[in-house]
Amino acid sequence: MTSRRASDPWLTAMRRADFATAWQISDRVLTERCARREDCSRWPRHLQFIWTGAPLDGKDVLVRCYHGLGDTIQYARFLEPLRRRARKISVWAQPALLRLLTHVRGCDELLPLHDGVPQTCYDVDIELMEIAHALRITLDDLPGPIPYIHIAPPSTPDSERARTCLHVGIAWRSGSWDPTRSIAPSALAPLSNIPGIALHSLQFPPEPLPFAVDDLACRDIERMAQRMLSLDLVISVDTMVAHLAGALGLPTWVLLNDEPDWRWCDDRIDSPWYPTMRLFRRRSNDWKPLLAHVTAALMRSA
Repeated sequence: MTSRRASDPWLTAMRRADFATAWQISDRVLTERCARREDCSRWPRHLQFIWTGAPLDGKDVLVRCYHGLGDTIQYARFLEPLRRRARKISVWAQPALLRLLTHVRGCDELLPLHDGVPQTCYDVDIELMEIAHALRITLDDLPGPIPYIHIAPPSTPDSERARTCLHVGIAWRSGSWDPTRSIAPSALAPLSNIPGIALHSLQFPPEPLPFAVDDLACRDIERMAQRMLSLDLVISVDTMVAHLAGALGLPTWVLLNDEPDWRWCDDRIDSPWYPTMRLFRRRSNDWKPLLAHVTAALMRSA
């Protein structure tokens, strides 16, 4: 990771939130790819580039969501500004997110992503995470309106929790492709011993936490988002749950390993993407010092 950071100028720029430099680099790469007529259609989806630099203004645009669930949630904020320029926006997204995305402005048509071809007509297509480049997003454009997932809280006891304690949702496991982001559930046990704290599992896919009061996670991400609105705080590793909480405008603490993804920038304790978010950074291979810091902060909040 260290060598990649040093050798990849795009990553370096994004870690500094220097979007202007990153887009200049992206422009050069895009020009070179088009000149070579490079075909990436057989690459893994998350590595494919889609946009050719074609104009988006006044066009029917197909947005392909080829990355992870968290990536789609993070970049869905750009659908509304893209819609102000395009004639129509069709979003080809992960089926698990379709119901949630109905609460994001800027989409005219939602289609379930599959291994075939999208069943819609369009003039130009773009991968969702290319939109920031296409719109020349600057740091001043972030975070945009928060929340940008406009969902109503449930009209059930989920939203009527006793306010005698602080209700905290926990997600501890990230995707299997990067296990260094995950924390063993047993390491979180000290959080359950803090007076005035009630813990709730937000692990997705759903997974029980032995010392949690209940499980708020479910396979219906729209329903889970509604349940999250009843919480006072979300604590999550770098995974979809963190992006969902940030997009909902919930107070969120994100626990990052010592080599986090570029989107969390370098050395910041806040996030330009999510104003309600606080970042806790691991400084070694050991989660214990970071969790001690989190425990102390939670005790002050209880």
